[in-house]
Amino acid sequence: MKRRVIIMGAAGRDFHNFNAFFRNNSNYNVVAFTQASEQNIGALSKLPQRKYPKELSGKFYPKGIPIYSEEKLLALIRKLKVDEAVLAYSDLSFQYVMEKASQVLAAGADFKLMGLNSTMLKSKKPFISICAVRTGCGKSQTTRKVAKLLKERGYKAVVIRHPMPYGNLRKQILQRFEKYEDLNRYNCTIEEREEYEPHIENGNIVYAGVDYEKILRKAEKEADVIIWDGGNNDFPFYKTDLHIVLVDPLRPGHEILYYPGMTNLLMADVIVVAKEKSATKENIERVKKNVRTFNKKAIIIDATSEIKVEKHELIHDKRILVVEDGPTLTHGGTRFGAGYIAAKNHGAKEIVDPRPYAVGSLKKIYAEYKQLKEILPAMGYNKVEIDELQKTINHARCDSVIVGTPIRLDRILRVNKPIVRVHYELKEIGKPDLETIISKFEKEFL
Repeated sequence: MKRRVIIMGAAGRDFHNFNAFFRNNSNYNVVAFTQASEQNIGALSKLPQRKYPKELSGKFYPKGIPIYSEEKLLALIRKLKVDEAVLAYSDLSFQYVMEKASQVLAAGADFKLMGLNSTMLKSKKPFISICAVRTGCGKSQTTRKVAKLLKERGYKAVVIRHPMPYGNLRKQILQRFEKYEDLNRYNCTIEEREEYEPHIENGNIVYAGVDYEKILRKAEKEADVIIWDGGNNDFPFYKTDLHIVLVDPLRPGHEILYYPGMTNLLMADVIVVAKEKSATKENIERVKKNVRTFNKKAIIIDATSEIKVEKHELIHDKRILVVEDGPTLTHGGTRFGAGYIAAKNHGAKEIVDPRPYAVGSLKKIYAEYKQLKEILPAMGYNKVEIDELQKTINHARCDSVIVGTPIRLDRILRVNKPIVRVHYELKEIGKPDLETIISKFEKEFL
C-alpha cells in the first residue's frame, strides 16, 4: 500500500526532493505540498491555493499536486490520512526543526528528513559546490571568485543556482541567464536578481528553475566545470567533487545550531571563514574551534569581504539611507551588511532609521524582525512589494541611498535621491587560498 506523504517546503528543496525521489516512485503518494510563509516567499504565500503542475508532477499525478500554507499542516495530516511529513526547506534552528517534528508526530504521522543518497543527482562534468552554514555568509562572492579562477585557467564554468521559483512554475522549469534582458524575460524578483545579475556582469552563464535533472543535462552541454551556487544553508542537489562551505564569525556558534547548515559543515572539503575583518578575534577562534571539533579533514581558509564604494563623496557628512540584501537580514538573522559598513567607514553624518517611512509589507517585516533598526531590506517578490520598496525609499528624509545589494536597483526602481552602489568581493587572508584549492582541483579532475 502506498505511503501518503506531505512535503513541507518553501518553493525550492521541496520540489527537488519530489522530482528526484517521489515523482516516479510507485511506493508513495504525495498528497500535498505545504509552504512556510516565514521563508520570505512573499509572492507565493499571498496567492490562493496553487498546484504543483501536472507538467512537472509525472504520470502518477495527472492533475498536479495541491499546495497549501504550512499553517494547515496538522489539519491536513489528519484529513488526508498522511503517513509521513517530509521537511524540505532550510536555514532552520535545531529547536525549530524538532518543534515541527514533535507537532507532526503528535498529529500521528512520521517525520522525515531526506539525505544525500536520496536527493543528489550525478553530473557528467567535474562539479564544485559552494554552500554555507547560514544565509548571508558570502556564498555568492565565493562562487564568483571560483568562476573567475577557472576562467583564468581557460575553462568554461557554468553556474547552477539553488531554486527560487516564486512565479509561474510551468514557465520556470528551466531558466538560462546570460543577458540582463533575461532577468525581465523571466520576471525575476529582487532576490533572484541579487543572485543572477552579478554573474551576468562577470560574463557567467547561470541556470536555475524547478526541474534540476533537466537543468543539469542542459548545463553539461556547454560547461567544462559546473559550479553549484547554494541557497540559504541548504546542501547541494548534485554529487560534488569539491565542497566549499562558508562560515560566519559575526554569528559564532550558528555553524552548529542550524539545519541543514551543520550538514554542510560535516561534508566540507574546504571551510572559508568569511568577514574576518569585521569580526573579533575571539569569535573567529570560536568558529574555527567548532569547525575543527566536527570536521578535522577540511582545509580552512581565512577571508574577508573587500568593500568598494562607487561615489564615497555622496556618503561623507551626509544623511544616509542604507538598503541591504533582504533574506540575509530577515531569516538570515543579521543586523547589517556591506552598505552599513560603507556608511560607517566613509563618515556618514547619520544613518537614517527607515522604519517611520516603511509602507505596506515592509511595516510587517519590521514588526517581525526586531533586529532591523537602521537598515532597509531590499524586499520585492512581486510588483506590489517592489512599489512599496520604492515608496519607502522616496519618502525617506535623507541625502543619499547606499545600495548594499549586489544589483542595480535603479534598473527596477525610480528613486528620487542619489544612489551609491557598494560592491563586495571575497579576499583571502594568507594561505591556503582558493587559487591553491582550484589548482589542486584542476590537477585531479580537469
